[in-house]
Amino acid sequence: MEMLISLLVQIISGAVGGNIAGMTRQSLGTGLNTFLGGVGGLVLGQIVAALTGTTSGQALDVAAVGSNIVGGGVGGLVLTWVVGFIKQKLAAK
Repeated sequence: MEMLISLLVQIISGAVGGNIAGMTRQSLGTGLNTFLGGVGGLVLGQIVAALTGTTSGQALDVAAVGSNIVGGGVGGLVLTWVVGFIKQKLAAK
């Protein structure tokens, strides 16, 4: 159950991060910003959780939830921004 909550927090934080990245010129549209943000949040959230030692089986404490939120949000923001940047550069040609 704790693993499911961690995954949901990472996906939701990533979706928020993706929509924040979508506020720039690299926006891909609300749906794609949200989807890519969720994927990026899940990937980087899992990496951060593994690096900080808050992987599955850990209690849901402030450090675990905080690392899930930060890792997910930053992952979603970065992936969405990078994909939008690449799309913008390819469209300019």
